Order: sequence, then structure tokens, then C-alpha cells
Amino acid sequence: MAEIEQRRGDAVRLGFTGAVRLLVPYFQEKFVEQLKTIWFIIFYLLVFQLFVLQMPIVYAAMIAVGIFLVAVGLMFFMEGLRLGLMPLGEIIGAILPRNANMPIILGFAFLLGLGATFAEPAIAVLRAAGAGVSPQQAPLLYSLLNDFANQLVFCVGAGVGIAVLLGVLRFFHGWSLKILLYPLLGILVVLTVWAANEPMLKPVIGLAWDCGAVTTGPVTVPLVIALGIGVCRIVGGEDSGNAGFGIVTLASLFPIIAVLLLAFGHFFADDYWGGENYSGDVPVAVDYGTNIEALGLAHAAEELSDDHAAGQLPGGISEGEYHDYLMTGELPEDVRIRYVGGQVEWEEGRILHRDASVVFEKIRDPSIWAKDVDDWDPESNFFDEARGAVFAALQAIIPLCAFLFFTLIVVLREKLRRLDEMVIGIVFALVGMFLFGLGIEMGLTPLGTQLGSNIPSSFAAIKPFGMDGLVGPIISEGFGGKFLVMTFAFFLGYGATLAEPALNALGDTVQKITAGAFRKNLLMQSVALGVALGIAAGTLKMIYGVPLHWMIIPAYLLLIVLTMISSEEFVNFAWDSAGVTTGPITVPLVLSMGLGIGANIPGVIDGFGILAMASVGPILTVLTVGLIVRRTSEMSPKGEQA
Repeated sequence: MAEIEQRRGDAVRLGFTGAVRLLVPYFQEKFVEQLKTIWFIIFYLLVFQLFVLQMPIVYAAMIAVGIFLVAVGLMFFMEGLRLGLMPLGEIIGAILPRNANMPIILGFAFLLGLGATFAEPAIAVLRAAGAGVSPQQAPLLYSLLNDFANQLVFCVGAGVGIAVLLGVLRFFHGWSLKILLYPLLGILVVLTVWAANEPMLKPVIGLAWDCGAVTTGPVTVPLVIALGIGVCRIVGGEDSGNAGFGIVTLASLFPIIAVLLLAFGHFFADDYWGGENYSGDVPVAVDYGTNIEALGLAHAAEELSDDHAAGQLPGGISEGEYHDYLMTGELPEDVRIRYVGGQVEWEEGRILHRDASVVFEKIRDPSIWAKDVDDWDPESNFFDEARGAVFAALQAIIPLCAFLFFTLIVVLREKLRRLDEMVIGIVFALVGMFLFGLGIEMGLTPLGTQLGSNIPSSFAAIKPFGMDGLVGPIISEGFGGKFLVMTFAFFLGYGATLAEPALNALGDTVQKITAGAFRKNLLMQSVALGVALGIAAGTLKMIYGVPLHWMIIPAYLLLIVLTMISSEEFVNFAWDSAGVTTGPITVPLVLSMGLGIGANIPGVIDGFGILAMASVGPILTVLTVGLIVRRTSEMSPKGEQA
């Protein structure tokens, strides 16, 4: 018996081969899980570009490597969350509300929100978004994304921190989510309308509203919900329909306010690009590309927008090339001359076109598939990108883990259990964040950018991404080409949302707390439909140059009405449903795709706003379906489920 006990106490030692045999099936299973999450959206984008737009994939080898790194990175990152960060968050969430006083709890809540935001994978995409913004067209937006990028990220994190703090207070005092939503939405509407009436602030609206979608990712949501559930247990609300709900909603609204306030601050300080107090590194030079509205010529800007409505450039010559021609008299090599109208005569061995219009237009290239395209971006430096991804991973994970350990050991004086698992989890999270960031840089961003850049070819003549010549329009007459783009956007949002694992978990929770009245499949379909309609609406906004505030403000005013007439439990999970739709794959792809579309449509300054519409859509659909479900339940015989 003693020998058996001794054997039980001995550590099991495995050789390298044995360890590999145990680990390979495990990692294969986790890798397949991530592939199931991302395969649809990647496959859909590739098929659309290859077979609908009929263009080859530029940098195909680099994108393939990047997508593989994304899948492997997500595998390590999510496993690291499960083994390392989530246990820490759950332990603190269970102990802190019971053992600490209110100021410590609120301070922890704020710092948790701040640190979790820095660790979100999508924040890296937000940092990189500034490269595609022209300082001449949107000086303040450019400065926010470049000169003040660190301030921008801090404000987003601070907004999440305030949201978590307020969410904890809400759980302690039993406040209704509605009471918090009404003033927040009122502030957002006022700030947005104010910004919309300032030409310099107007381009910032899309960035601010998109920041609300970036924050609710795979790091922030589980950690803040763990804290919220811990608080609910202390105050006796664990079994209520409110347990854990609401913080995600607040975490998506406060960053919008924070970014708008940051923009207002720099606007009044006049320290953005081109401002009197600007001290950045980019030289200020006014040329033909200078923002017309910034010069006060609002009327001219409106005429320019009307002339280039919907990005129609049938001749393919850009405004910049036109101004180059005025200055130099030289035309691009791929331009032909055509004469329209007038009379043609033959005179002394010459052909004369009298009273004709001379038209310069680019030659469309029917042989785009015959072109040699690069398999790898020649300007990409793998080692520089890898070095940047390492530093980004360390900056994101280490401070958050140090803060959680400090709280647990120093503040709460708790002993660490399963420290070895937590350390492995943190290492996995670091490796995963590094690989995921590198994969975004090499795979998702170039894929989304080139698809977004090429999408306008369905209704306009464009220069394809990474290639010479001119292609398009696929459908030149009527609304057909634009409808094709919006159909693509609709099914992209629908399929990508159904693939989100967090949506499946939310469906189970909602079905449970509504006693089956709001079934899991109904919720998933409602959310997916809302995201699909939102992304389609965001794409429509870019195609026709519709100001974002014309779409976002009416949508949120309608949400206020729906929130007023909906029950508390439906309001809680309907508003939180927007947070589960912005996963680590959807956000970088949609954001880079939007920036690509904006870069190829004249008159569009930036590509922001699609994520904002994708966030408001599911709230509208879930609240609407919730009202129908409640009405059906009330009309059904007692005890019968809807």
C-alpha cells in the first residue's frame, strides 16, 4: 500500500515523443475550433474577389501565411485566456466584492477595463488605421490616428474603465440599465450633432462610433462579465436576468463619448495637422488636395460631392491626375484620346475634328488575369513586423497580468492556486497575441484592404489593388453594381456573425433566462440579420457618401423608443448582443475593408462607420423580435411557450 501511495505521489515523467503524442491531438482540436470560426469569412472574401470581381489575389502567399498565423495565434490566445487570464479574473471577481471596500472595488473595475482594452487584438488594427487617412482631407482625424494615437487608445481604454466602474455600481444598487442608457444616448446624440456641424470634426464621427465596436472583444467581455457576476453573487442577484448583463453595453458606449471629447479637445486646442499650434513631424503644405471644407468653401465641397456621387468615374482618371495634367500637361501612360461630337473632315492629308470635345480616358485592361502579381508584398519586412508584433504582445498582456496578480496577492492576500497552469496560460496568451498580430499585418489587413479597394469595380472604373491598368465597371447601368456590393456586404455580416462562438453562448443564456420564450436559434438569427443589415447600410453610406450621423442618430433615437417599451431582461441582452458580433476576425477585416472602399471612392475621406452600423443593427432586430416574442407569449394560453 505504501508503494502504491509512493507511486501516486511520484510525478509522471514523459519523454519528448510521449509529450508530443499527448499534445498534438489536443492542439489539433483547438486549431480546428479556430478554423471553424474563421473559415467562412475568409472563404467568402476569396470567392467574391476571384469569381465575382474576377481579379487575382495580390500577395497571395503572404496572405495565406498570415491567415495561418491568425488561426494558430487565436488557438494559443484563447487557450491562454482559458488557462491564465480567465481564472485570475474569476477568482478576483468572486473574492473582491466580498473582501474589499467600495473604493477598492471601483478602482479595480476601472483599471481592469483600461488594461483589458489594451490587450484587445483589434486595438492593433485601430492603431494602424491612420496610414490610409490623408492629412489634407481630414486633418483632425489624421492627427488622432497618427500624432495622438496613444492618447486615442488611452481614451478608449478609459472609456471602458468608466463603463466597468459604472456597471459595478449598477449591480450594487440594482439600477435598471434603462436609467443609464437614456442620458448616455442623449450625450452621444448631442456630441455627434455638434461634431457634424463642424467641418473639421465631422470626419471623426465614424472613428468614434467604430471605437465602441473595437472594445468589446475576447479579452474585455469575459473579464468584465466575471467581475459583474461576482458582484451579483454578493448582492444576491446571481439568479436574476441581470446577472453579468449591461457592462458590455456600457463598455461600447463610453469609448465613443471619450473619443469625441478627445477630438473636441484637440479641435479647440488647434494642435492638429494644419492647426496653428501643430507640432507634429508631417510638414503642412496646402495643395489641390487640401480639404475644401477646412478652407471654408463648403459650397464647393457640396458641388464636388454631387459631381462624384457614388464614386462614379467612368473615365477612370482621378482628381489628382487631373490636377497633375493642369500643372504639367502630361497624361498617364494608360490614357487614350477620344473625340465626341463635331464634324470630321479630310483636308490636305489630315483628319480634322471641328467643334469636337476632346476626351481623355483610361484604357480598360481586359487581360488582368494575364498580369504578373506579386505573391509577397515587396515593401513588407517580415522581421520588422515580427519585432513590432512582439512588442505589441508584451505591452498588451504583461501589464494586465501584473495588475491581476498584484490585486490577488497584495490587495486580497490570496494564495495562488494552480500557478503553473496560469503561467502556461500567460505564455500562451503572449504567443497567441504575437502570432495573431503578425497574422493581421500579413493576412487579414491586406486581404480586407485589397477586397475593399476592388469592390467599387462592380459599379465604377478603378485601378485594381496592386496592379496597373483599369478595370470595371462590372455593371455600368443603373443600381445593379451597387446592389451587388450591398448584397455582398449583407451575406458577409450574416455568415460571419453566425460563426462567432460568443453568439452561441449568448443564445444559450438568453434561452435560459427567458424560460425558453426567446429561443436560442431565434436570437442567433435575429443578431445575424441585424449585423447583416448594419454592414449593408454602412456600405451604402460609403457608396453614396451619406454622412454617418444621418444614419446613426435616427437609429439610436428609434432604439430609445424600443428600449422604453421593452422589458428589462430583453433590454439587457439585446444591447449586449452587439458586443458578441465584433469578434477578433470580423473587426480587423471589416475595418480594413471599409478603409479600402473609402480609398477608391472619390469624395470619401475615410472608411469608418461600417462597424458602427454593424453594432446598432442587432440591437434593433433583437429588441423588435423581443417585443414580438413578448406579445406572442401574452396572447398564448397560460403555460404555453411562444
